[in-house]
Amino acid sequence: MGRAGGDLFAAALLQATNGFGFAVLAVPFFLLLAPAGEAIPLIVVISLATSLLVMPGLYRSVEPGLLRRLTIGSLIALPLGLVASSQANPVIVSIAAGAIVTLFAAMLAWYRSHGLPAGVAMRPAHDLAAGAVAGIATALVGMAGPPVLIYLMLGGAPMRTVRATLIGFFVLVYAATVAADIVLGGMPGAVWPIAASLLPFVWAGGRVGLRVGDRLGEPAAAALAIIVLAATGLYTLAAAAHAALW
Repeated sequence: MGRAGGDLFAAALLQATNGFGFAVLAVPFFLLLAPAGEAIPLIVVISLATSLLVMPGLYRSVEPGLLRRLTIGSLIALPLGLVASSQANPVIVSIAAGAIVTLFAAMLAWYRSHGLPAGVAMRPAHDLAAGAVAGIATALVGMAGPPVLIYLMLGGAPMRTVRATLIGFFVLVYAATVAADIVLGGMPGAVWPIAASLLPFVWAGGRVGLRVGDRLGEPAAAALAIIVLAATGLYTLAAAAHAALW
């Protein structure tokens, strides 16, 4: 419990600070402890709990229209992603996703270091498209966050808006995922007591992360987001390479 609690404290702290990154720390650890069929539902439930605990401190920075369009696009495209995932080679898909995320992280870092505008206009149609990409990515590789983070940063959104929008997006997407798992019988009963026992660590990490995030300036917040994005891409590549070799 101690190791799991410490890992979740750090994951929740990162999520609350940055709006994204919980899975980067939590997924590798929990996959070492349990099969994916048990670990992933647990991570989804704890991710939802983390987002719900953090959201009250950020909701004033959410743009409701933007969040609504991202969520609608994601939910519309999710079935397409589920169909694609049943036909695609998961290793190849993970390699492609990891490479794309890593490439975008490098591109965002280059834009920021050279003071260049990203040049992507944030319009309603683009919001829906970004949400659709997130929905497909969720079904294919379990990553809802990177497409939304990339889109918001390319659109030049303030980092507090990025953080709040990501957390709000996770609340809606993970709630829908948990509900679907319950209805379809894909949620193991053991998940609930385990998740409940870990909530104090999530709450503590989330509270600390909110305070840290509120004190980060725009450049530091953007740098952290890019670092976490790059870590996500590299981890996805490494996991896919491991699966291909072993």
